[in-house]
Amino acid sequence: MKILLYNPDNGVTRNFMPHLWMFLLQALTPPGHEVVLIDGNAQPMDEESIARYVRDENIGLVGIGAMTRMIAKAYRMADAVRAAGVKVVMGGPHVTEMADEALGRDGGSRHADAVALGEADETWPRIVEDAARGTLKDVYEPVDDFGQERKPSLQPYPEIPWDKIKLEQFNLLPGILHPLLKRVGAGWGTFRIVPVESGRGCPYGCEFCTVTGFFGDSIRFRSNESVVNELLLLKARAREEGGQIAVFFIDDNFAINVKRTKSLLRDIIAANAQVHWVAQISANLLRDEELVDLIAAAGGKWIFIGMESIDPANLADVKKGFNKPGEYAVVLDRLARRNVFAITSFIFGMDNDTPGVAERTLKEIRTWPPGLPIFGLMTPLPATPLYKRLEAAGRLTRPKHWQEFIPFAMAHTPLRMSIDEAHSEVRIGWASSYSPEAIENAVDSLNHKPLGYRINIFIARLCFRGIYFPQMGRFAWLKTIIENRRTIFKLLRQGFGGGLHAAVQSAATQPTAELRN
Repeated sequence: MKILLYNPDNGVTRNFMPHLWMFLLQALTPPGHEVVLIDGNAQPMDEESIARYVRDENIGLVGIGAMTRMIAKAYRMADAVRAAGVKVVMGGPHVTEMADEALGRDGGSRHADAVALGEADETWPRIVEDAARGTLKDVYEPVDDFGQERKPSLQPYPEIPWDKIKLEQFNLLPGILHPLLKRVGAGWGTFRIVPVESGRGCPYGCEFCTVTGFFGDSIRFRSNESVVNELLLLKARAREEGGQIAVFFIDDNFAINVKRTKSLLRDIIAANAQVHWVAQISANLLRDEELVDLIAAAGGKWIFIGMESIDPANLADVKKGFNKPGEYAVVLDRLARRNVFAITSFIFGMDNDTPGVAERTLKEIRTWPPGLPIFGLMTPLPATPLYKRLEAAGRLTRPKHWQEFIPFAMAHTPLRMSIDEAHSEVRIGWASSYSPEAIENAVDSLNHKPLGYRINIFIARLCFRGIYFPQMGRFAWLKTIIENRRTIFKLLRQGFGGGLHAAVQSAATQPTAELRN
């Protein structure tokens, strides 16, 4: 049987990397079946094209995974596949909590022939075999002999053949930047971010988060050897291709067990398995100087920190009081001294927020080392404690907001500002942080560092501005490049002189087809 694993885009923004679930399920598929992967972020498809694809390729089963922000697109694509006569199984955090919605048991249309609840490591092989026999069930759930949910241990962990998987579609760099990056050093013609996990689960239980509900509050880890071997495989591939591959550790809190994390980082260093990587770590765990030393030595370049707010009252409200805003600057300085920088995430529209929260937050951000600030709105995701609290209080304005995804739009009424005011605060945050002037200032603040660091922050800022501002097409990228030409030419003058300056001017005049979508 030929199987398609499909991850939808949300039609508005694209992700910076493929989703791990597709590669993991491909590795877990029983022998004798062919698995094809399509990520809508890299290969855009509409309903007509996916229906045509499954017919032309004789697909026997389609697996679709989606988070809440992608679920409307996922349902439309699933409907098109089922209309073409092909079975669909859906899974992921949203479907796990809203299985009746996917199966049409809530009074709406049915979108899936089967749903996989929770982590599908154990159930996926059964789903494939049942589909091949024509005996697909409605619901698959990983349970033990007593009917209790069973979580995979992650030991042993499936081997994902990163040395053989096609990754060309995930090159992040627009063609116009290739001449600049190739001069930085060998292997900068391509750049891809690959997802890797070292563990699952989070004990914190923040009110707005789906992680604890989906993965549980007990942490499970892969063996150090398994993670190290995967990094070595990716490092070898990058070397053979003459390209760059970075890793995003998708663990919800990479350092949740500091002792174990230190052990893993030491093993990475000992095996010379360092690649550039990003990980999510809460600020409270970054107080540990030895941990930060090991992060830098093991290849860590960016740390995603869910700061959420600079207001302790907000943090207490959402059960994230372990974040201490007074420590943020110290933590970021600690990282920056080791040339590790932060992706700092903030949520506006929290219950203690008032108009002006963006500027108050930006005032703090401007005192920190340069990083990648991102801004979002408090969003009640289904089945979270936040959703239940707001529903009980009658504050939901769009109770099923996922059925019509609108980026950066509130789905409930804030307490101390209007919905429009909350939207305005987010716009201010993004516009102030990703204007050409802000990007230039971030680059200039690293003038005391080698050129590679300044190029790093420049490329990262260009990519991250696309989370909020439309930047999905060739012309949008060209416009962004032109708007930031002052910084580009400054980097050229600082590092390479007239020869590369002429090369980039030449590249800029090439047809826009040279630009990556």
